[in-house]
Order: sequence, then structure tokens, then C-alpha cells
Amino acid sequence: MFDILEIAAPRLARTGLDCPLTDEESAIQDSVHRFAAEVVRPAGIALDKLSAAQAIAADSPLWRFIAGVDELGFGPELLVTLEPQQAARLFPIIMEELCWGDVGLGLSSMVMKFPAIAAQLTGDAEVAERFATLRGCWLGTQPDRGSDVLDFHGWNLHPGTRQATGNLTAAIAGDEVVIRGQSSAWVSTAPIAECALAYIPCDHGDGLVAGNGVANGVGVLIPFDLPGVSKGKPLEKLGQRPLCQGEIFFDDVRVPGSYIVAGKDRYATSFFSALTFANMEMGIAFTGLARAAYEHALAYVHERRQGGTAIVHHQSVRQRLFGMWQKVELCRAMSRRVSHFNFNSGHPHLLASITSKTAGTRMAFEVASEALQLFGGNGLTREYPVEKLFRDARASLIEDGENNVLDLIGASWLSRHYCEQNHITV
Repeated sequence: MFDILEIAAPRLARTGLDCPLTDEESAIQDSVHRFAAEVVRPAGIALDKLSAAQAIAADSPLWRFIAGVDELGFGPELLVTLEPQQAARLFPIIMEELCWGDVGLGLSSMVMKFPAIAAQLTGDAEVAERFATLRGCWLGTQPDRGSDVLDFHGWNLHPGTRQATGNLTAAIAGDEVVIRGQSSAWVSTAPIAECALAYIPCDHGDGLVAGNGVANGVGVLIPFDLPGVSKGKPLEKLGQRPLCQGEIFFDDVRVPGSYIVAGKDRYATSFFSALTFANMEMGIAFTGLARAAYEHALAYVHERRQGGTAIVHHQSVRQRLFGMWQKVELCRAMSRRVSHFNFNSGHPHLLASITSKTAGTRMAFEVASEALQLFGGNGLTREYPVEKLFRDARASLIEDGENNVLDLIGASWLSRHYCEQNHITV
């Protein structure tokens, strides 16, 4: 039993029903929250109103954000220096605060560092130095390939068919990788990137597609100062406009073999690892967005008056507001549980990350939609913040794996686990 001596308002942390943070964690949260409030959110609002070309111009607020992130020092490069238990707690705290400010910019801060982290993990000092200070992007999708990039086992292939290899392919030529074709237009941070961590269908000497119909591939770091690399226009899109995206063209680009991070035998597991981190990240990021939408709605229902009183006094509004609160807490609980599993279990897995990504993004979209509804007609205008949050949340249902496809993959992993545990084949 609890011994509660006074019936008073709950004492809630900034992130709701959070367990008490350590002094160090609280200091980091305060620092990132201040940056998110003073820099990230204003930059996100301004960038959302610019064209895609204006958003990456020299006078864009994007560059102040990038400089601030580097100065803050809480990017993914910090994670590799932490013990797993520390990383499992700090990463969600940092990412939620950044994405509370603006989810597109929060995701940008992570993606830009992917190549540098991958280079560091090679253990090759020259490769690590080459990519250490370059702004990066993560290239995994191509036109005409789509969700095939997620299907490492061919579980979603129709019998007798094989995966598309897409418009961007590579081939091993001696001690080089020759890359030709174009990426999709959805490569995050590509317009401002100086390099890429790329996962591409690759001919290692035995064709682009294996006997089981699944594409062979290579994971490779690509500096964009190599001959033959060019970029298309930055993408105009519905949501997450502060997250600049665009296509990259490769005209027989020759990359040194030392820049390979995953050859034929490691391609699937390396890409699987990257997706596991990215989907985990998405669950955390959209907890931040859901929280922002809820907080805007909470403030608005205390200000807006209808029926002679603030609308928070109407029962239907209070019920809907509480439903939003519950979904924010569910998002946070699930995303942090997955973070702890992936960092601390010793066997991080895409199943865990998909669980958080698809549920969290759906709930974030529902919270943003309900916030817009509570704002009424004001919610449809660009003068109020929830219209942007609604668009940003909508993009998440497709981003880093379309949710329905991810659900199918998650179900396949559950089935495989069941069959292995029960020693059956179906």
C-alpha cells in the first residue's frame, strides 16, 4: 500500500511519468531542452515556410542549427563512448528533446553523423580520419526498388520472382567499387551532405541477384568529391520540410575498396543493423512530436473559450485530452523499453525497433490529428503549430520503412521465433 498524506496535483517530470533521472541526466535534458526551445523549434518553423532550395541556402537558419548541434556535442558520436546502460537511457532523453523542438531537424542531427560513425567502426584509422568531419547522409533507397530493401530473406517475394535491383547498382572491379545510377529523392540530408553511407545492390562477380531471388549488395562509404557524383534539386514535400532530402547521381563513380564497410557476406547484417538503429530512433523521435502536439493542445484548451467557458471544461474535450496524454506515455514507454532491449540485451533486433517505430508513429499521428481537431479551424492554418506537426507525423508512417510492410516483417520474425522455439516448420 502507498501512504499518501496529501491529495494534491501530480508531480510530473518534463517527460511525464519518467522515473527520476540522475543529476547528470537531468543536466543533459535541461541543456538539450533549452537548445530545442531556443534554436531547434524556431528554426524548424522558419524552414517549414521556405522552399526546399531556400532551406539549404547560405543564409538559411539550417546552418545555425547544424553549428549548434556540433557545439552541443550530444550527437550519435557520443553513444559510441558510453556504456550500454548509459546509452540506453541518454539516447531517448536527448532524441526526444530535439524532436520535441522539430522532428525533421532532430532526425537530421543523427543522419548527418552516420557515415562518420560507420567509418570509425571500421577500425581503419585512415578511413575514420577521411570521414570524421564530413556531413553525411544515409543512402538506402532507390527508384523502382522501394520496400525490397527491407526484405533480407525474400519473405515478401511472390513464388518464382526476384527482387528488383533498382536504378542504382555497384560492381566490384579489382580493388574498387564502381557505382552507377541514381538514388531515390528521399535520401535524408543529401542536399547538404559531403558523403554517404550507402547500401547498394552489387555484383560481386556472380550477378546482382542471388539464387533465392534476393539482391546481393555492398555497404560502402562514398565521398562526394569523387568524379562522377552530382545531385538533383532538393525535394519539395508535404511534411518534415526542415529535413532536407534529394537524389544523388553516380556516373561510374570509382570508390576505393578500403571504403567498403560491408561486403557480400556482411551486407545484409550491416544493413539490418542500420535499420535496427534507425527504426529505434524513429520511435523515440515521434514520442517527441507527440509530446509537442499534446502540449500545444493542453495550452490551447485552457485558452480557447466556447459555451461561455474555456473548452477544457467540456467533458468531451477533457476525455480527448486524456487520450492524447495516454498515447504520449505509451510512445515513451515503448520507445525506451526498446532502447533498453537493443543496447543492453546483447542481441539488438529489428523486431524490437519495428515494434516501437510502427506503433509510435501511428500514435504520434493520432495525437497530432486530435490536437488539430481540438484547435478547430485554427488548426488548419499555418498561424498555429499543429498543422505542421500533423504533416510531419503523416510522413513518419512511410519514412524509414512503410509501416504496413514493417508490420509484415515483424510478424515474420515472430513466426520464425515461434517455429524455432517449438522445432516446427510451416
